[in-house]
Amino acid sequence: MPSPITYATGRRKTSVARVRLYAGTGKTVLLGKTNVEKNIDQYFPTHALRQRALDPIKSVNLEDKYDIHAQLEGGGTTGQADALRLGIARALVKLEPELRGELKKEGYLRRDDRQVERKKYGLRKARRAPQFTKR
Repeated sequence: MPSPITYATGRRKTSVARVRLYAGTGKTVLLGKTNVEKNIDQYFPTHALRQRALDPIKSVNLEDKYDIHAQLEGGGTTGQADALRLGIARALVKLEPELRGELKKEGYLRRDDRQVERKKYGLRKARRAPQFTKR
């Protein structure tokens, strides 16, 4: 495999995506927790997640110019798809800085920093109190 053109990292919730872009034909290979390389159709179960992950590269019409290799860790499929999306957008900006305005306008360079709120003692969930009984 040739050396990658650029690296970038994307994060969402507890998911981390380490993305490498290669000059190529638009192939996407993902390496998940099983350490088995899969294409994006095998990795993400729904079309919506696949589309969400590849939105940045499709919005600038470069999907046939670069191959994407990504290592995904942590979280679930939605968090990993969003982390991959941010990683791809950041890698594209490193390669072609003139795309920054377009990707930023679409919101692909924004890191969604929301995290799961921790559970507090005395409560059933983070904010859900036990049901009140009068007697």
